[in-house]
Amino acid sequence: MVLQESDKQNILKKFVGLADDVELIVFSQESECQFCKETREMVLELGTLSEKIKVKVYDLVLNGDEAMNYKIKNIPAIAIVGKIDYGIRYYGVPAGYELAAFIDTIIDVSKGKTSLSDALKTKLAEIKKPVHLQVFVSPTCPYCPKAARTAHQFAIENENIRSDVIELVEFPYLAQRYSVMSVPHIVINNDTSFLGAQPPEIFIEQIALALRSAYNPMYS
Repeated sequence: MVLQESDKQNILKKFVGLADDVELIVFSQESECQFCKETREMVLELGTLSEKIKVKVYDLVLNGDEAMNYKIKNIPAIAIVGKIDYGIRYYGVPAGYELAAFIDTIIDVSKGKTSLSDALKTKLAEIKKPVHLQVFVSPTCPYCPKAARTAHQFAIENENIRSDVIELVEFPYLAQRYSVMSVPHIVINNDTSFLGAQPPEIFIEQIALALRSAYNPMYS
């Protein structure tokens, strides 16, 4: 059993708030992936806690077309899909402090909306260019869930934004690629980054700054 009994009871209470069905689509490859089995078993267990949670399991190699469809290149990966695909992905086992944030994101996806303020939603609507957020986290980091939740909420509210949460220890080569030394570490469009569980207002400012830097020679 992956989930503790206390976790399961808390999740059952939260899943009362589910609106529409949510697909949890797991990509793994047990023979070559250290954390794939644990990730797959956890998601399958979540699927037993509500009829509205639908679980699919794919092999990254054998189901390459599906992996390409969901833009999955690394495993273990979980795509959280509601009525539409908001581009929300979780790479690794959503354990420790990350579990609660993972469950809250599932609920947001089921509702197709977030608890962000109207002012924030208005600011998000101004983002018209593609934004890829990669939030590096650790299960032992108490500040990481806030950053992960904010990124996923942004993806739900704006179709131009997609959000990956990446478990640092499970993907050391990605951490090295983006020079991640501490978490939460947020990478925007592969070329700029910032640190810490910043308020959503600051998060949006960082995205705007990154977009200006990318498209304006004065900022390059």
